Amino acid sequence: MVSSSHEALHRIFQEDTGAIVRALRQLLGVPFPDTSKTFVVSPDLTEIAPVERRVDTLLQVETKGDGTYLFAIESQSRRDPKKPAAWAYYLSYMHAKFGHQPVLIVLCSDESTARWAARPITLGIPDYPSLTVRPLVLGPGNTPVVTDAKDVVRDVPMAMFSAITHSKSENVDAILKALATTLNTLDPNQATIYAELVEAGLGDTPARGIWRDLMSALLNFFRSEHAQRAFAEVRAEGQAVKGAKDVLRVLSLRGLEITPGTRERIEACKDLDLLDAWLDRAVTASRAEELFVDG
Repeated sequence: MVSSSHEALHRIFQEDTGAIVRALRQLLGVPFPDTSKTFVVSPDLTEIAPVERRVDTLLQVETKGDGTYLFAIESQSRRDPKKPAAWAYYLSYMHAKFGHQPVLIVLCSDESTARWAARPITLGIPDYPSLTVRPLVLGPGNTPVVTDAKDVVRDVPMAMFSAITHSKSENVDAILKALATTLNTLDPNQATIYAELVEAGLGDTPARGIWRDLMSALLNFFRSEHAQRAFAEVRAEGQAVKGAKDVLRVLSLRGLEITPGTRERIEACKDLDLLDAWLDRAVTASRAEELFVDG
């Protein structure tokens, strides 16, 4: 359970680790290279000395041809004179320890804080700094207001970030309604996680009351017979697709020829019991067509 607006702001990018790269490209215009893998790593940057150093979220981003990056993602709700030194430490320590290029990304739901956080941090002689840190800042000024459900469907995590960032906006009602409409279409478990993140992220604002009312309706929808039937159908469809892939994978690993007709028949099957039977036969069959001996 997410307990604070501070935590919710950066946890969005743990739920969808690719969202932060999309944010850099779409909101800041940063031409970040194509990625091959992005995952959460331990945020603990403490050394042997008894001084705790912990970044909010730390992602390792592996690109397809430009090396590996470490994204230090920090939520910042107010100005803090101690933060610039901490951010400089995070970046230099990560580079020294891991050998990857570090990137500092600061998330702000307040525009004045965002402007403060975006200022370059210089260490050393004013006109000849030994170290300059330039945070990449995402806040109300460069995050679009998402009020169209179609835009929400295209990128739910970014719509959640928009809702939290613009929690004090006059358009927040429309933003939250569009987001709630989309959550109705998701798997209940994922939708619940997203709903809790948004509620925590809205903090002590009037928008939180609006969101709770919308979520009350959402929970009633999840409990309805129609919704349960729809979710069961979606889960069964997903299991069938996975079952077919498993059968084809075993046949392929064993070097058996898979004709277009055989592949089409396996992929079209929605009977989970039959797919299980085919998977068992795929282990010992001498030809792919032996899977269908009983019709």
